[in-house]
Amino acid sequence: MKEQNSDDHTILSACGDGVLARNYRNGSKRKTYSSIKGLWTLASLILLVATICFPSSLAPAQVQKKIPQAPAPTSKEAQSVDEDEVIRVATSEVLLPVTVRDPGGALVPALTRKDFRVWEDGREQPLSDLALRQVPVDVALMVDSSSSAAASLDDFRRAVEEFAVRLAPDDRLSLLKFDDRVEVLQDWTRSRVQLRRALGRVTPGVFTRFNDALYLAAREQFAKGRQRRRAVVVLTDGIDSGRGYASVESALRALLEAQAAVYVISNTEIERARKRSELDTLLSGGDSAVRFNQLRIGDLREGLRVLDLSERNLEQVTRATGGRLYKPKDFGALDSVYTEVAEELRSQYALYYTPLNTTRDGQFRRVRVETADPALRVTARVGYYAP
Repeated sequence: MKEQNSDDHTILSACGDGVLARNYRNGSKRKTYSSIKGLWTLASLILLVATICFPSSLAPAQVQKKIPQAPAPTSKEAQSVDEDEVIRVATSEVLLPVTVRDPGGALVPALTRKDFRVWEDGREQPLSDLALRQVPVDVALMVDSSSSAAASLDDFRRAVEEFAVRLAPDDRLSLLKFDDRVEVLQDWTRSRVQLRRALGRVTPGVFTRFNDALYLAAREQFAKGRQRRRAVVVLTDGIDSGRGYASVESALRALLEAQAAVYVISNTEIERARKRSELDTLLSGGDSAVRFNQLRIGDLREGLRVLDLSERNLEQVTRATGGRLYKPKDFGALDSVYTEVAEELRSQYALYYTPLNTTRDGQFRRVRVETADPALRVTARVGYYAP
């Protein structure tokens, strides 16, 4: 009986410590297995310990075969697969948002599939039957809180709230601000209330990591694959302080890979008017006044040169991604500009086609879209990167 208690203690200790005991103590005397019988007894003990501690690991293999397998999904169940899974299956289909305007600049909303023709690398592509289905849009709203726009944040907040009201209920919004860092104030939401609260957290900053902001928005905000249109709407002068990591080129590539259209509301015209007014005032003084203000005059001229360069970069990014560059004359016009962007997003065509080039080489494919009426102006991104 005493030896049995010792065996029980060994088994419990082995189970508790997770280590298989190869010997045990009976009082003060240690027993060692040296004979065949002893080895048989040890083997039995080991099997008993393993059975108690790890019952599943020693279960017969046939048990696993008795586990019923899930039945194959029916066609109805297959349609309820998560949309992230669907996009991985249908990555060969290209979604191409397209905006069409008449010669006067008005949106043209009543075209049909037969009115469009699409070329990829010079080869015409057959449009699918789903070419004009309605597709929700994800809009990353961004504000440069370090530029002169920071002095008119109330105008920005009011314009963005009106912008949100004009989008469809299924459209989603996120809010980012950037200065010396890039900050997500509100992740993706359909709630206009959450967006309004996030707008109250926009505060002025210093410096401008504009390229980083575009790059991170493309990589992070649009990281997950979804069959949705994507757009970035940003208020900025586009002047990067050079303190970040991304360049204009790397930011543009990231945006093209994310298939996001960029709409820029640029305050460059507002800044240009202010600098020119000050420069004209300084130059209108006498020679002594000009010499005295030479440093300031030089700064203003350099500022105007940088504004011109920034506008060229902004024009390049917006044109390549299928967006648009807006240059309001004053911040009071922000309401009308954001309203126009919202109307464009609501009036876009979503063209779908399966590329004839099925090579998955990661190379850039240049795309061109035309309409049957050559007088109409078509805006679409210049291409995409193959998977």
